[in-house]
Amino acid sequence: MKTSEIVGLADAEVIEKIKDARAELFNLRFQLATGQLDNPARIKTVKKTIARLHTEIRSRELRAERDAAAS
Repeated sequence: MKTSEIVGLADAEVIEKIKDARAELFNLRFQLATGQLDNPARIKTVKKTIARLHTEIRSRELRAERDAAAS
């Protein structure tokens, strides 16, 4: 998921995407441990997606704090 796609999501959707990505990462790790993982690079991609989602949440928090302080 690209950053431009994440910016357009609502807060609740971003949180839901994080939950989904964490579940996917858990499943990928489980597949890796059992030797069933076809694409090991997918783990790295999912981790980066989770980081992007967390970054967007934090930037929204900071923007809200800055706007509140400016008012």
